[in-house]
Amino acid sequence: MLPDTTLEQARALLELLRERGMTIATAESCTGGLIAAALTAIPGSSDSVVGGFVTYSNQAKVSMLGVPPGVLAGVGAVSEAVARRMAESAAGRGGADIGVSCTGIAGPGGATETKPVGLVFIGAARRGGTALVERHVLPGDRAAVRAATVAAALSLVEAMLREG
Repeated sequence: MLPDTTLEQARALLELLRERGMTIATAESCTGGLIAAALTAIPGSSDSVVGGFVTYSNQAKVSMLGVPPGVLAGVGAVSEAVARRMAESAAGRGGADIGVSCTGIAGPGGATETKPVGLVFIGAARRGGTALVERHVLPGDRAAVRAATVAAALSLVEAMLREG
């Protein structure tokens, strides 16, 4: 369950998208579809939400989003490069104006010496245009990391839209 504050963020983002006549698509790994769930929890979200990709495995990232296998082999799924490609593909393959993505380690396992539990990369991209990626190390258990990732993703998209 997502906090009410996150749902309010989703509502505000949808209003901003509607004002600008824009659409959004998601590409999610560590959240398993929670960003799309937050957006579609808001009545009328179909005006702006095109759809989403849940690409939990590397193979899904390759086949559904076109993430190059060499990138995954070189830097790993939890990386800036993969988050960027996921966001760009969400917009492009999803037919949306904006793509938002996340890839990370929600825990409790899966961490390495260089990639701790809570490490998440969040991307936002305009179709055919600019992309932003943020790196976060989020505290808490699996549920807390996933919920914080959703909130950070919504904030990143809002910031991208407000910056023009």
